[in-house]
Amino acid sequence: MIDKTVRDMAAAMEGVKDGSTVLVGGFGAAGQPDELIEGLIEQGATDLTIVANNAGTGRTGLARLMELGRVRKIICSFPRSAGSVVFEELYKAGKLELEIVPQGTLAERMRAAGAGIPAFFTPTAAGTKLGQGKESRDFGGRAHVMELALPGDVALVEAWEADRWGNLTYRRSGRNFNPVMAMAAATTIVQAMHLVDLGAIEGERVVTPGIFVNRVIQITRGAPWA
Repeated sequence: MIDKTVRDMAAAMEGVKDGSTVLVGGFGAAGQPDELIEGLIEQGATDLTIVANNAGTGRTGLARLMELGRVRKIICSFPRSAGSVVFEELYKAGKLELEIVPQGTLAERMRAAGAGIPAFFTPTAAGTKLGQGKESRDFGGRAHVMELALPGDVALVEAWEADRWGNLTYRRSGRNFNPVMAMAAATTIVQAMHLVDLGAIEGERVVTPGIFVNRVIQITRGAPWA
């Protein structure tokens, strides 16, 4: 019997290795797997490369992981935002590497990884500092730069509903980066607000099929989806 649910956070985080590339879902606070981030902090893996929309805020969650010295590099679109004090401190001190990737390119690099596409060309960043050193070609008279796929060793994902096979739905803006990250990682770990019976999620509502999911832990918030 296939059952990808795990009993506790320790089981969810089992085997995350030092030096891993970890994809962290969310757009700001929306769809961010806060409990899984706390679980990663507790688990202890270090020398991590984090891929996320931003570099965290305040001194909790992703920012706390960085403050503890567990992150070597962050790949994101918005490293500086209101409250990104930890990133500012670490980057100025030379303790954190940064790779800035435009938001659409970031999503497409992970989608490409999930689809088995090693690289693609995009006009985004052509002719700018972000495009320097990258292969460039003209298509239709417009310059494009080549971007490499961005796979992860681990993805931390928040979903609205999950069944024991790992089929997932998302709610509203909580969808954001989570589906492409789930596809792009070797191991996808999901915190689901609602764990439902097998068959309760109609096929047309499945956004992430269970084939892309390895572990599911229930983190209850909110009311069931009407």
